[in-house]
Amino acid sequence: MPPKAKFTKQQIAEAGLAIVRRDGMEGVTARAISVQLGSSACPIFTVFENMEEVHAEILRAARAVYAEYIRRGLAEPLAFRGVGMQYILFAIQEPKLFHLLFMTHPMFVPENLPQQPDIRSVLPIIDDSYDAILRSVQEEYQLPLDKAEQLYRHLWIYTHGIAVLCATNLCSFTQAEITAMMGEVFCGILREIKEGMQ
Repeated sequence: MPPKAKFTKQQIAEAGLAIVRRDGMEGVTARAISVQLGSSACPIFTVFENMEEVHAEILRAARAVYAEYIRRGLAEPLAFRGVGMQYILFAIQEPKLFHLLFMTHPMFVPENLPQQPDIRSVLPIIDDSYDAILRSVQEEYQLPLDKAEQLYRHLWIYTHGIAVLCATNLCSFTQAEITAMMGEVFCGILREIKEGMQ
C-alpha cells in the first residue's frame, strides 16, 4: 500500500510558486519545497512522479495567477486597454512569474510551438486568454478578425516591451505614462488599420 500523501498537489504547487516568486524556477528543488512546506523530508514524490511534473504543476499555477490579471482587464469598460494595463501590472507585481511565462526558459516552451515561430503562431500558444482578448478587440472596435489580430499583435509587441522593461527594473513608468504611451501607439495603429479598410 503506497504511503498516504502528506501534502496535496495544490499545496506543493503553491509552495513551489512561492519559491519561484523569490528565486525563479531555478530555485525550485525538492529540498527547497520541503523547507517551504516546513517538512523535514518533503513527500512530493508520493504525489508527483518526478520534478518535471512538479514544474508543470507550478507552471499551471503561475498561468492561473496571470489569468486572474487578464480577467480583471477584460472586465474593464475598455477591455483591450484594461488587458494591456493588467499585463504590465502583472510584470511589475510578479516579475519572476512574468519571466517564467513570457521570457521563457527552453524547458517551458510548448511542444506545439513551431521551430521558427512568428508572432501569429506564438500569441495563441503562450496566452490562454488569447481568444477572449481577440473577441474584445473585434467587439470594441468593430473590426473583422484579420484586422483585430493585426491590432492585437502590434499592441502586444509594444506592451510586452514595456512589461519587460518593468519586470527587469531597466525602466519604471507611472501609470499615467504607460496609459499615454499605449494610447498614442494604439490610436496610430487603429487609424492606419481603419484607413486601409476604406
